Amino acid sequence: MLEIFSSVDAWIALLTLTFLEIVLGIDNIVFISITANKLPENLRKKATNIGLLLAMIQRIALLFAISFLVSLKNPFYYINLSWLDAGISWQSIILLGGGLFLIYKSTSEIHEKMELPDHDEKEANKIKVSTLSKAIVQIVIIDFIFSIDSILTAVGMTNGISPNPNHALILMIVAVIISIIVMMLFANAVRRFIEKHPSIQLLGLSFLILIGFMLIAEAAHLSHTKIFDQEIGAIPKGYLYFAIAFSLFIEFLNLRFKKKLDATKDNDKN
Repeated sequence: MLEIFSSVDAWIALLTLTFLEIVLGIDNIVFISITANKLPENLRKKATNIGLLLAMIQRIALLFAISFLVSLKNPFYYINLSWLDAGISWQSIILLGGGLFLIYKSTSEIHEKMELPDHDEKEANKIKVSTLSKAIVQIVIIDFIFSIDSILTAVGMTNGISPNPNHALILMIVAVIISIIVMMLFANAVRRFIEKHPSIQLLGLSFLILIGFMLIAEAAHLSHTKIFDQEIGAIPKGYLYFAIAFSLFIEFLNLRFKKKLDATKDNDKN
């Protein structure tokens, strides 16, 4: 199974997916922090760690479930119209539905970040927590809600990366484990960095639109969809990786330029 890590594509997918898992988990961290802070100080770290460990198990279980559905490639229904031909399978339904969901969710999140920046904290403050067990249950529920888009992102990033479907599952599980560990160890540091540079999270959400579109195209390709006798082709994963890497590089340059500009302003004041 470990031969998947001998592939450069696998490492690129793993690094990209881990980055996205961490960035997309910022809202999750906000909710978890507010929920845990409602407990006595000596119980907060315990509630957060236990909740995140259970959340990790939950996410891995979801990965197994969705990976199983994606492996069901045999069509159970055929569409034969004058302008449309397609073989519908559970794989194509999951990929199509996941792509539409990612586009909707990312667009909604971008709107919320721009128009309602305090929405997440207001929603989290409404949650009533009085005991450790209630806090852990709330953290697990919150993570389930926020994990759907990250799980679909993982499927989109790794589907078809290897002829062996178990290889993609291994990559997804490793990325989830790393992201949860980062949340447990560096939650506050990551949160402060994203709050200081909100464009990073907006960039991550914009990547979801790309991944969502790719999932829709992949669903059409794998179901052998033909529109007016034109078959939908597959989008190579390399295009997606290049777009993400190039965008991150530009953002890195912007952050460096902003840092130098701020330093220059401080020097001028002094």
